[in-house]
Amino acid sequence: MSGEPVLDARIVATAAGPEGFPREGLPEVAFLGRSNVGKSSLLNKLVGRKKLARMSSTPGKTRLVHFFEARRREDRLLLVDLPGYGYAKVSRQERRTWKKLVEGYLAGRGPLKVAVLLQDVRRDPRADEIDLLAWLGEQGVPVLVAVTKCDKLGVAKRAARLGEIGRALELPETALVPTSSRNGLGIPELWQALDSVLVG
Repeated sequence: MSGEPVLDARIVATAAGPEGFPREGLPEVAFLGRSNVGKSSLLNKLVGRKKLARMSSTPGKTRLVHFFEARRREDRLLLVDLPGYGYAKVSRQERRTWKKLVEGYLAGRGPLKVAVLLQDVRRDPRADEIDLLAWLGEQGVPVLVAVTKCDKLGVAKRAARLGEIGRALELPETALVPTSSRNGLGIPELWQALDSVLVG
């Protein structure tokens, strides 16, 4: 499956809670990260579409769970865009609602095979990311870390930042996949990493 192009992609569900989640049972890959980290852009690049996942310059735009079906040859899976976190300009009640929705999905979703945590290459991981990785580990959910917006830095600076991020997250640099939604950097490698989990 590794490296195979996405032949078709479509949105299949948008949900505010478990009652709206798909019931078909396809394997699911969840994407999560800080608001404005580039989830929608990365999802669009992964499936080779420009506007499948909605993009916004306004952090906190995604407030629902969006399920996108991707098909590669005979293989089908769902890519799940979860609400972003860490955006201050929303009410505490909204943040609590998002937390309940996201944690409820991640902890109790049977078809979920792997979570992809997005981290902006220019930003240091915070307690949110560190705690989230630990929590996912407790839930038994495999995690990949996609480092986004790597086109913003030169090769040397990018390499240095990957080392710093890996140390902050207490992960080996090999566990990080440098990506760019602008130029496609790391997209084949991210698919290969996903496939190794999905097939394994």
